[in-house]
Amino acid sequence: MAASSFGQPTRDDIAKSIRPERLQHPYLFFNGEEKKALQQRIQSAKEPKTIMAALLAEGHRFLFVPVRDPAPLSPKHPRYAAEADEASQYAGEITRGAVTLAFLYQMTGEERYAKKAAEFALAICDLRSWVNPAHTFDIIYPRVWPWNVPDDQVVFSYDITAAARAINLATVYDWLYPVLSKHEKDKIRGALLENAITRVRGNYDFFWWSTSYRCNWSAICFSGLGVTALALAPEHPEILDVVSEAYTRLGLTFDQIGPDGGWQEGRGYYGFMMRWSTVFMDALKRLTNGKYDLFKHERIKSTPLDFVLYTLTANFEDSGGGPVGFTGSVNKLVAETGNATGAWYRETFLGEGEDIFDIIWPRGTVPPAAPKEHSKIFQSINWAVMRSDFLDPSTVTIACKAGYNDDPHHGHLDCGQFILTWQGIPFIRDIGRMRYDEQYFNEDRWLYPYASSAGHNLIFVNDEQQIPAKLKNKPWKQGIGGEILTFQTGEKRDYVLMDPTHAYPGRELKKWRRSIVLEKPDVTLVLDEVDAAPGSKIEARFFPGRAPGRSSNEREPGVGFQRASVEYRVLPDHVVFSSGNRHHLVLIPVVLENTFTIGEDKLPAVAVTENASLDWIPFFGTVTKARSNVTLIGTIVAPLDDPKEAGPLAKTARIMQSKPGEVQVSFGTGEKEHRWVFEKAVGGYVLKN
Repeated sequence: MAASSFGQPTRDDIAKSIRPERLQHPYLFFNGEEKKALQQRIQSAKEPKTIMAALLAEGHRFLFVPVRDPAPLSPKHPRYAAEADEASQYAGEITRGAVTLAFLYQMTGEERYAKKAAEFALAICDLRSWVNPAHTFDIIYPRVWPWNVPDDQVVFSYDITAAARAINLATVYDWLYPVLSKHEKDKIRGALLENAITRVRGNYDFFWWSTSYRCNWSAICFSGLGVTALALAPEHPEILDVVSEAYTRLGLTFDQIGPDGGWQEGRGYYGFMMRWSTVFMDALKRLTNGKYDLFKHERIKSTPLDFVLYTLTANFEDSGGGPVGFTGSVNKLVAETGNATGAWYRETFLGEGEDIFDIIWPRGTVPPAAPKEHSKIFQSINWAVMRSDFLDPSTVTIACKAGYNDDPHHGHLDCGQFILTWQGIPFIRDIGRMRYDEQYFNEDRWLYPYASSAGHNLIFVNDEQQIPAKLKNKPWKQGIGGEILTFQTGEKRDYVLMDPTHAYPGRELKKWRRSIVLEKPDVTLVLDEVDAAPGSKIEARFFPGRAPGRSSNEREPGVGFQRASVEYRVLPDHVVFSSGNRHHLVLIPVVLENTFTIGEDKLPAVAVTENASLDWIPFFGTVTKARSNVTLIGTIVAPLDDPKEAGPLAKTARIMQSKPGEVQVSFGTGEKEHRWVFEKAVGGYVLKN
């Protein structure tokens, strides 16, 4: 285990700060005195009062939900099943019931809530396994392991599902402790020890997630262990070494967040990771009187929510676009860091809280402040977003990424990808992720268009696709991918230059540089410089927008976002996009000193699931044949007041060699003319200011 930049306390260090012999339940997230403040908050503040009303209604139902004996058994292949399996649904229901009723007991003192919560808690203890059946040996063993994980992984007896269940049961134990019988306390304590602590403690490095610090699993699994150890500290102070380990490993995970806040795994999984991490972080900070405070980790303190804010339209990887984040944990991050931009994101995009932790961690007093800059590069992961305004849907937002194809867990082979969003609609989209099946995380992942380069807005030479940096039981290939070479932002124009060359094997595509210019507020130019042998077929592929499926980590659309389908019509020299009868765009290709066609096609996709149906994913592409070693393809995208304007506008589009070492792209006439000049520099063409 590498040293954490945030320190590595010992068990004795933790014990001296916590003094477990003095702890009296409840203490994890509030104590007896603080409970009074929560009760007052519920009475006096609108949002907590509304949440409490919902909890009381749900609690009334939970009082009469029967415990099933025996509990439903999990299917051997849950990700093959057409619907959520009965066992998972049941486990989720009794877990929600236990937490809800335990909280209601603490807030109201009514013992009927405690009695039923205890019944659910004991039923959780009786579940045959806490591990998601999709993460058992036969299913997870073929997985291609992520960064910092040895290939030979064989132990899968604790996972993120078990971690979440441990957090929930430990919370119930803390809230019900004063009214539990000795038998009930011992059974819950035993289940927490058997299903979390003892199977992992001292054996950390047998678990793949223990060193996978660029994956949400590491922080979530250790948070489950840490909260459990804190809940059991009075009875078992010896397991405070687990708290030390969790603190250290979360520090190592947070070290992998970029200095700019970037998280390579994607924005939805950043939110998911922080949902469970903040639970452990808060409990530990409280119990050590602030001595061990992961909220002060520099990567959390400085930019806790910049990544999910700036990348609002960027549903790259297996993650989601639009607002993401669990409101309670976002409230907590804002309160602990005092981050005004995070407060603005919370107030502007996330809506009303609905969870118990929105009462425990309410919206704070940090004054929201809209970010001064609207565009941002996350250099640490080679993502960039260009926009004129966060809230004005009439402006275009371009999200683009380069980066390295070295995340076989949630990454896609999409170096050079971009998304164009206008009127809250992704007119040129990322197709997102598919429903997870059993094959999606092994090498078959790269057969699915959702993860392969085939399903992305990229350049293809003779149909050559990008390659991953890691295959099962094969050594890592370094440098597979590319970087954002230039990022410029200004009042009138933003510019990105990417070089995705080394994402490809190099047999057909020898070099590729992609320039993207956002002429604010709503005109876009993409210039692709492609080096390939004369006679090669070159395709610039685009996926037109349609109503996207929602990621499990994505909230409902917020301000400025729609789930609207996009229709498109391919004509000989341009493509017209329409969303309903209101919003229209034109896409106009131009190729330097060459002819082109615009071809239409579609990709088949079908998950390995019960009763699965074949899905066709439509796309179109500008196709040309290389006349020389370097081919320049321009793509202009602009709004239309009327689709009838598209044809005449396309006729004005030009790309020409204006003088040696300089290329000019233009379209439009008169006051509406746009002109861009690119000059030849070391490595290729660059936008000339």
